[in-house]
Amino acid sequence: MHSDDPELREFLSHRRGALLRSAYLMCGDAHAAEDLVQSTLIKVVLASRGRRRIDHLDAYARRTLVNTFIASRRRLWNRERPHGELPDAAEPAGDADLGMAVRVALLRLAPRQRAVLVLRFFEDQSVQATAELLGVSEGTVKSQTARGLTVLRAALGDLVGSVVDGDLTEMHGVVR
Repeated sequence: MHSDDPELREFLSHRRGALLRSAYLMCGDAHAAEDLVQSTLIKVVLASRGRRRIDHLDAYARRTLVNTFIASRRRLWNRERPHGELPDAAEPAGDADLGMAVRVALLRLAPRQRAVLVLRFFEDQSVQATAELLGVSEGTVKSQTARGLTVLRAALGDLVGSVVDGDLTEMHGVVR
């Protein structure tokens, strides 16, 4: 696949929004999500120029996004972010507040747990597909899901109650 390939151009224009939503849920910051998607798309274009054919462009881009996100969290300089003022903790009252609470709670997760939950519940990927995208076993996906949901339950408390106890699919529209 060459960079002038119409399939690649169409993919870049149509899937950028979906990648950006997933990146935002992983990063928790719009600017960092933009940077992550930009890095991902550059890697996809460069890979398409290579000798190896990419059969499933969407899966390749999603995996590249997750791997780039996890790798960025390993860098020492990226672990601390100074803030001028700490935000006040407010009681979430509506869907917008619930969405913000979920996004903040996602930031408490380890990068791999966050990636697993985003892929499983916000991108509606199966355990098997998530395992393939992350290059881990299905058991790892299941354990990371369980640990991540435990952290979310603790972070969100009674705010969402049975929604987190069941699964996050009902919250998909809330977080968008």
